[in-house]
Amino acid sequence: MPEKKTEAIQIALVTGASKGIGKAIAKALAKTNRFVYLNFNSDKKKAEATLEEIISHGGCGGLLQFDVCSQEASDNAIKKIIAQKGRIDILVNNAGIRDDRLMVMMKQKSWQRVLDTNLTGFYNVTKLAVKNMLPKRFGRIINISSTSGQTGQAGQVNYSASKAGLIGATKALAREIAKRNITVNAVAPGFIETSMIDNLPIEEIKKTIPAGRFGTPEEVAAAVLFLCSKDAGYITGQVIGINGGIL
Repeated sequence: MPEKKTEAIQIALVTGASKGIGKAIAKALAKTNRFVYLNFNSDKKKAEATLEEIISHGGCGGLLQFDVCSQEASDNAIKKIIAQKGRIDILVNNAGIRDDRLMVMMKQKSWQRVLDTNLTGFYNVTKLAVKNMLPKRFGRIINISSTSGQTGQAGQVNYSASKAGLIGATKALAREIAKRNITVNAVAPGFIETSMIDNLPIEEIKKTIPAGRFGTPEEVAAAVLFLCSKDAGYITGQVIGINGGIL
């Protein structure tokens, strides 16, 4: 699909951007005159539909199909962005999966698949992106974690471990590169209206949320958009919960 040729003030990459929270983040960034690369792994139709929606509303962007679990594929994707645009200003590590089951019933494959996508994927995509940001002395990195990574959740030992690890990585990397004007923060959504809540007892869960409802992808995107702004330049190493008061 051809890119819309529009001058953008910043270059952004959002992983897992074909649907849900990633889609909302990509759309929010595009509305603020940023060129947004939408990463997807397998769902090309939804990724194309998201890009078409962005372009129809006056935004600009492009598609990047690669698996964040692959270091080689991730490196090639970042190199492609730099070759085409000369830089990467914003990275949103959103790609993530669930494979819920009790620990005693969890196969090693389920553990590894979730850790590879949710945590190692962060490393694979971020390493080369940071190398590009360092000499330019600017960057915004936002990692999408979860309340499950803050409190733990029964039946989600693999998912909770991956999201808790992402919080630790956020705080450590923020300390490493703060002097180069590169911020690294995490957003920790609670229950958000996406396919990730399919098959959950929705009405029962709502009773445990002080706000009495699930959040929307757009509410998560609003927090990410702020963390990408100049106004958030002194905020780094932080975790912002978007959970309706559940934590």
